[in-house]
Amino acid sequence: MTTDSHRTWAADPPRWAVWAAYAVPLCVLPSAVWRLTLLVTDDAVTSWYMILLSVLSMGLALATLGLVHRWGQRLPRWLPLLGGRPVPARPVVIVALIGGSVLVAICVYLLLNSRFHLVERGWVGIGRDEPAHPAPTWEVLRYYVPMLAWGPLVIAVAADYARRAARPPLASHRLG
Repeated sequence: MTTDSHRTWAADPPRWAVWAAYAVPLCVLPSAVWRLTLLVTDDAVTSWYMILLSVLSMGLALATLGLVHRWGQRLPRWLPLLGGRPVPARPVVIVALIGGSVLVAICVYLLLNSRFHLVERGWVGIGRDEPAHPAPTWEVLRYYVPMLAWGPLVIAVAADYARRAARPPLASHRLG
């Protein structure tokens, strides 16, 4: 039996998984760019937050590509101390599934809150001390609507990564 540290991957990812992985950064990009454009009109107090949120969200979205590329299976050799080592599949899958699930939960919460006004009814204890903000219009929402796909796409690609990692490794020699 092989361990994660000695795993040879059984197959390349299917085409749908590659497309889904590349769709993730494309879903996050509009909101990240929009937040960065606000830096021109926003005050300096929140500028660092907008930059951090945009860079962090794009970095996490781009990390999804590791689920369909070789560098998601083995660390690049140029990395000091860790280069060339296999990436253990189990922690990668766990982190990706938790991240995707959190994203889905956030989207469900925001959709339910926008529909049923949960904060105003006292169902959720966050945001009560904040000043009332007008509901975002389509001018803002159009940048965030693509992010609804982020969580489900990550979950789907992570499930494929787990499936490929669980397959028996390819034989290193031909039988016969």
